[in-house]
Amino acid sequence: MGSKNKLKRFKENETFDNVVQPSREELVNDNFQLKGQWRTTFFKNENPLVLELGCGKGEYSVALAKKYPNTNFVGIDIKGARFWRGAKTAIEDNIPNVGFLRTQIELIDLAFAENEVDEIWITFPDPQIKYKRTKHRMTNSQFLKRYKTILKPDGIVNLKTDSEFMHGYTLGLLHGEGHDVLYANHNVYKQEGSPEDVTSVQTFYESQYLEHNKPITYIRFKIK
Repeated sequence: MGSKNKLKRFKENETFDNVVQPSREELVNDNFQLKGQWRTTFFKNENPLVLELGCGKGEYSVALAKKYPNTNFVGIDIKGARFWRGAKTAIEDNIPNVGFLRTQIELIDLAFAENEVDEIWITFPDPQIKYKRTKHRMTNSQFLKRYKTILKPDGIVNLKTDSEFMHGYTLGLLHGEGHDVLYANHNVYKQEGSPEDVTSVQTFYESQYLEHNKPITYIRFKIK
């Protein structure tokens, strides 16, 4: 994507009602007005709140929002030029129950209050295979602690990935730390009885993986 194009998208994001872009300072200094107020202030209802972390173009968030009009969805990514697409689609198609938050996933517990979130989706994250990058792996112990803080006590986390490494690493960690693995499958499209939300919604890259017969893995779990 050219820098002109990126700049245009950043500018357009600023005009979208469904995009929120707090500064790092706002979050770190606990001055973020929407923390604890996403339902009442942003969505203006009391419906369940679901996050998609590392949402990319926002395809998953938008598709789920269309499918579940009585649930609120927030796609989160640091790359605003990417989720511009999802935000624009939501406005064009008049989908009021989806918004986008531009921030780092490391700051997630500063953007949402304790027990504010019902469910989290992590879709096709970078597996961060190199040892030096493990601190950025989105299902490591530190991240799980952050998710636990913002999730309701019975909150659910979904991990969908094309990385066998990420799938195996996460399963091992979940079992090792005694979390509740509710469902795990290393090839959801080949397995009968796979959850419908997992197979009926596909990102652009996912459809490409499937064309090349790359297995898509999935884990659904609760953090103890």
